[in-house]
Amino acid sequence: MVDVYTMEDIKVNKQSIKISKLIDKTLCMNDKFLKLHKENCFKDYCFNWLYPIETDVYKKGKIYTFIIRTVDKELVEYFKKYLINEYTESLKVLTIKTKLIPQCTIEKIYSITPLIIKAQGYWKNNLTFKQFEERIFSNLIKKYNEYFNIKINENFSLYNNIVISNKKPISMPVKGVRLLGDKVTLYISNNEMSQKLAYFALGVGLGEVNGRSAGFCNYKYL
Repeated sequence: MVDVYTMEDIKVNKQSIKISKLIDKTLCMNDKFLKLHKENCFKDYCFNWLYPIETDVYKKGKIYTFIIRTVDKELVEYFKKYLINEYTESLKVLTIKTKLIPQCTIEKIYSITPLIIKAQGYWKNNLTFKQFEERIFSNLIKKYNEYFNIKINENFSLYNNIVISNKKPISMPVKGVRLLGDKVTLYISNNEMSQKLAYFALGVGLGEVNGRSAGFCNYKYL
């Protein structure tokens, strides 16, 4: 949990860019994490947006909070050491608090930032719903396999039900373009591998572009 002081007014639709810039600046202070930042690879961290939530503008001179999650213990220690007191023209870090999420049986995980699947535009224009589901599943499997350097058996059901709660796609700015995503809830299957993957997803995010805040999930225990 990161408390930040706003150095200027920040429009709601620009907050992900401003937070990304703060995190990127911190990562670029170390050769290993600079490489992580520059490479086209899974980032093994994710983050949400500022709260308390504002409807239009996050006001200059106020304190807000956002959360970074990661599965990488080394990255946790790095952020604790170098993100504290870091600043940009928009945000200055005041305090950092760390917390380990207990690994209990998860009923559901739900994206509170848009889950993005890139498919030459918004996925509904180019993919079937089944293909969309397959992309979510395969993306999470790839992250898990890469992080743990294994190849798991994919013959299982990650979830029993999937719900998209938004009526129209949610726009998010990423590297000069606007990507469209969705608020998605997965009701997790009660088997060992599904539970491991759901817990892992809390640290890395669902879908793509997690290093720019997409696919950050909250959870509810069974």
